[in-house]
Amino acid sequence: MVIFDIILLMRFRKLKQQSKQTTKELLTDTVNYARYTERIKAFITDLFMIYIPILYIITYIALDGKDDFQSSQIAQFVGVFLYGFIYAFLLSKFAQTPGKKAYDIQVVDATSFKNISFLRAYLRFIAFLISATTLLGLLLPFYRKDKRALHDLIAQTSVIKVENNK
Repeated sequence: MVIFDIILLMRFRKLKQQSKQTTKELLTDTVNYARYTERIKAFITDLFMIYIPILYIITYIALDGKDDFQSSQIAQFVGVFLYGFIYAFLLSKFAQTPGKKAYDIQVVDATSFKNISFLRAYLRFIAFLISATTLLGLLLPFYRKDKRALHDLIAQTSVIKVENNK
């Protein structure tokens, strides 16, 4: 009888320990994080699809050409601000930009894996600008299992690969 009680107690402890496993642990076991090469390709695609048209409009429609654009720091700041605004809007609304959609990746909250808010997406963009100037923040994904860069850690986001049902 004592052996039976010990076996039941051991099973109960094992079940109790398994139930303590959080939802985050269960989700992160099945999450497919985006590869760094896909992230770079998506970033370059976004530059060509979003940022270059903004620069073209500012340079040739709002100003009189490249000389005026190069001499105006306000115009350059407006270009970066508009790109960040559009980037943050797309991430908060769809969790993807055109480049990320092309490579089937999404930017989501690191704990709940849901869409992030506009302010958090814009914070992530500003943190990206800062980490890109140091280059240290962009090398961080090579040393982490979850492939999060410095701007992802600051904004508490993850870049995941999603299944595209075509």
